[in-house]
Amino acid sequence: MTHHIDPTTLAQYVDHTLLKPEATAQDVADLVAEGQRLGVYSVCVSPSFLPLDAGGLKVATVCGFPSGKHHSEVKAAEAARAVADGADEVDMVIDVGAAKAGEFAAVQADIAAVRAATPAPVVLKVIIESAALTDEEIVAVCQAAEAAGADFVKTSTGFHPAGGATVHAIELMHATVGGRLGIKASGGVRTSADALAMIEAGATRLGLSGTAAVLAGLEADGGY
Repeated sequence: MTHHIDPTTLAQYVDHTLLKPEATAQDVADLVAEGQRLGVYSVCVSPSFLPLDAGGLKVATVCGFPSGKHHSEVKAAEAARAVADGADEVDMVIDVGAAKAGEFAAVQADIAAVRAATPAPVVLKVIIESAALTDEEIVAVCQAAEAAGADFVKTSTGFHPAGGATVHAIELMHATVGGRLGIKASGGVRTSADALAMIEAGATRLGLSGTAAVLAGLEADGGY
């Protein structure tokens, strides 16, 4: 499948991301300019930078980030404010502890609260921190996200010490909800080989902070 992907095609998988706490407004302006130059799908920034003129690119933001340990009504309010400020997509973090405790109904209710605050056509992605979960927990959380009406499941915030995206997690997420929900690989995807492996495993979106290097690597390899 991935041997048909060239840099222009790969760029359309990318949420070009800047979520560092020390990011400045100038950093975000530079991110947008670079994203436009690279032809990415969207830019993903912290909600305090909204509203944002992304020059035709989709605007994504985060909610309950990065811990997910927020009351559902606070996550919903944050998401609603982001939508009011022009966000096209919201990436929310689940309560990972609830998932670890097997409280999947609570996880579903948390996602549903944010979904209610982000009606279509806003895209809701659910960050599950797959590296911190067992296979069984990944499956159950993906099922909860689908039941709550989410559009995507996403591996990671990129901030969890357990790590980021893995091919195994993407394959498991794809086996659970693939074809019905989108699947976003995020966290530690730093090379063109990483990106292509995630797409091969079932990812339909990539969260990248080093987008230019990933696309340059694909160009150097002559495409796949």
